[in-house]
Amino acid sequence: MSLNYIVPIIIVIVSNIVYHITTKNIPKDANSFLSLAITYLASTVIAIAMYCLTSKPSRILMDIHKVNWTSYVLGLAIVGVEVGYIYMYRAGWDISRGSLVASISISILLIIVGILFYKEHIGMYQIIGIVCCIIGLTFINLD
Repeated sequence: MSLNYIVPIIIVIVSNIVYHITTKNIPKDANSFLSLAITYLASTVIAIAMYCLTSKPSRILMDIHKVNWTSYVLGLAIVGVEVGYIYMYRAGWDISRGSLVASISISILLIIVGILFYKEHIGMYQIIGIVCCIIGLTFINLD
């Protein structure tokens, strides 16, 4: 496996760990949406800096024409994810169980999306894995 294959998943894993730890620690009396606005301001600064490091800033007008509706829908989805996790943790979900239940549920639903809309195929091993995940979700939520 090449680094081009491994590095992105490492970034996703490390970033998700930091994400869940920081989200769990947002003060309960802080306004969720103001907290997110500050988060997005920091994200905007970082994203613009990364754009400038990886592209010619003089091309921004040409590059912006390549952006479509997906950026706006992604923005809406990100707000939903963020506020959902904030409320989930404020409602008392453990960091270990809450993120696991969400991730497994998302994964199972994305398998269905992949099959229905992207013509992806799954084999018997993947079906067994899905069943194990569903059984795992049941056990994780038993007290």
